[in-house]
Order: sequence, then structure tokens, then C-alpha cells
Amino acid sequence: MKRAVCPGSFDPITYGHLDIIERASAQFDEVIVAVGNNRAKAGYFTVEERMQMIVETTAQFGNVKVDSWKGLLGDYCKANQIDVIIKGLRAMSDFDYELQMAQVNLQGSGVESMFMATSPAHSFLSSSLIKELAHYNGDVSTMVPPVVNAALKAREAGK
Repeated sequence: MKRAVCPGSFDPITYGHLDIIERASAQFDEVIVAVGNNRAKAGYFTVEERMQMIVETTAQFGNVKVDSWKGLLGDYCKANQIDVIIKGLRAMSDFDYELQMAQVNLQGSGVESMFMATSPAHSFLSSSLIKELAHYNGDVSTMVPPVVNAALKAREAGK
């Protein structure tokens, strides 16, 4: 069975993320969406909240599982018999960083990376942009699934 991981912070998940997950699910027997704890980023939603939103928004894909991890992604892949890391690329700036990570994962853990170009309709999306817009009551309903939109509104209303 060919397994792949789509790793990220998904804080929150966007339609851009879902585009990559859906396309990856068509290429692999199983796709694990792995929510990482990025020590360089302060979390807007908890890992558990992010995982729940991902479970809800990927339910239509029968071969997508949701998990979390801490530490090195290559170690996570080896421990879970995952062959491939899938990363979405929006721009050349993404490629520069992701190429370095791909080389580290290949050399350190023997795990291959595959890059998917994000659909042009979603190429401008980032979780940071979504959070900024939501903070100022901007309409993000065309950028995130309804469950995420509702969670963003609730989080901002509670501040």
C-alpha cells in the first residue's frame, strides 16, 4: 500500500490545503494529514481543534486519515511506514524552502517528497492571511470550509 503524508500546521485548513489533499488522495492508497506542532508559530487553534476541522472537511475522502506529530517529519514517516511527503507549492518562495526540507528528509530518512502546484484559484491563500482577515471581520467564506469559517468567527467573537 502506497502511503503519503500531507504535513503542515493547518492553522486553519484552507481550500488551498484541501485542493492538495484531494489531489493527493487520488494518487495514493492512503493519505495522512499530519498536523505538526511548529515551535516557530504561535497556534491560533489548538492541535486538537485543527485536527477536528480537518476530519470534518476531509470526510468525503475515504482514504484520508488525520494525525499529529512532534519532532522530525522524517522520523514520523519512518515510524508510520509512509513513503512520500506531499507538499503544495504556491510560489517560487515556497519551492526554495520546501526543496531544502525535501533534501533533508531524503538524506536523513530516505523519504521522498513530491510537490504539487496549488490550483491558481487558491494560490494566494495562506493560513496567516485568513487569520488576519478574520481578525478584522473580513469575509473568508470563499477561502475556507464552512466549519472553519464558523470557528474563526467564534474565536474572534470570544476575544
